[in-house]
Amino acid sequence: MIINPSPKEQGYYLPAEWEKHEATWLSYPHNEDSWPGKIETIFPAYHLFIKTLTEVETVHINVLDQAMEDRVRQALHDAGAFMVNIEFHQFPTNDAWCRDHGPAFLLNRKNNHRALVNWNHNAWGGKYPYELDTQIPAHIAKYLGMTMFEPHIVMEGGSIDVNGCGDLLTTTSCLLNPNRNPSLTQEQIEEHLRAYYGVDNIIWLGDGIVGDDTDGHVDDLSRFADTDLIVTAVEEDPNDENYVPLQENLQRLKRCRLANGKQPDIAELPMPSPVIWEGQRLPASYANFYICNGLVIFPTYKCDNDTRAAYVLEECFPTHEIVGIDSTDIIWGLGSFHCLSQQMPE
Repeated sequence: MIINPSPKEQGYYLPAEWEKHEATWLSYPHNEDSWPGKIETIFPAYHLFIKTLTEVETVHINVLDQAMEDRVRQALHDAGAFMVNIEFHQFPTNDAWCRDHGPAFLLNRKNNHRALVNWNHNAWGGKYPYELDTQIPAHIAKYLGMTMFEPHIVMEGGSIDVNGCGDLLTTTSCLLNPNRNPSLTQEQIEEHLRAYYGVDNIIWLGDGIVGDDTDGHVDDLSRFADTDLIVTAVEEDPNDENYVPLQENLQRLKRCRLANGKQPDIAELPMPSPVIWEGQRLPASYANFYICNGLVIFPTYKCDNDTRAAYVLEECFPTHEIVGIDSTDIIWGLGSFHCLSQQMPE
C-alpha cells in the first residue's frame, strides 16, 4: 500500500550509507540456533565491532532484558568500548540481524526531518521465528518520536543498497522470490521502492552467492561506494560455484545506467577463499562491509585475499579508514557486519 502523498512526494529519501550518521542500531546476538555450537566464539569480534563504532558515533543496542543489559554492559566495558556512546534498549528480538528487522531511516530534503519505514519482516521467507523482530521498528519509532511509514509489504534492508542520488541496487532472486510478496508484480515492487526509499532508478542484479539463506541479498554482492561508483564481488576461480552468478551480475552492472544517465564506474572486489563449517559453504563476502562516520568496517576471513580486499576498499573510499575485523566465526550465522547493523542519519 502506497500512501498519498508518498514519502518521496513529501521529500523523504534513504540517504547513502556514507552520509553522516547520528548513530548505529544493533540487536545483540543471543540466539544459539543462529550460531549452533559456537555462539560464544563470535563475541570477541562482535565486541571489537562495537568498540570500533563507539569511537566515531553513538551505538544503540537492543537487548532482551535487564539481565542481558547488565551482562553486555560489563562485556563491552571489558572490551574497551567507549561506554558513554552506548545506549541500551530492552526491545526483545528473535535474532541479531538488525539490517533486516530494523527500520529504514529516511531524511527529508525539504526540512531535514527524519522518519522511518516499518517494512514487514517475515524472516527471509518464513525460515525462522520473527514475532519479536517484526516489532523492532515500532519500538524504535516510539522511543525516537519519529513518524513511521508502513507499506505493509515484505522488505529487508540487506536486499537493497542506494547512493542517495536516485539509484537503488537489488536482486531478482530476493525481491521477486514468491516467499516475499507473491501477490505483487515486479512493477508494483518497484513502485514501493520508489515511493518509500525516494529513488528513481532501480538496478536489478540476478542471483546471490552460495550459502546465503536470504535468497540473494545485494549486500553480499554489490554496493555503492560513491554516487557513480559500484564495488562488486567477483569470483576469479572458474570452477567455483560463485563464478557464474557473480560474472552475470558484473555484466548486468556494465550494461546498466544511473539515474543521471551515466554508466557507473565499477570496482571489482575479490571473494575470500571458501569458508566451510561442518560441511556447509558459508556466504563469506567482503561486500558485507559497513560504512560509518569516517570508517569502513569490513569482514576478513584469514586468507590471502583479505589484504587485496582492503586495497580495493581503500581506493573506493579514499576519505575513510578501512578496518578489517575477523568474521570467520560470525559468518557461521550466515551474515556479517552489514547484516548486523542499521544506520541512522544525522
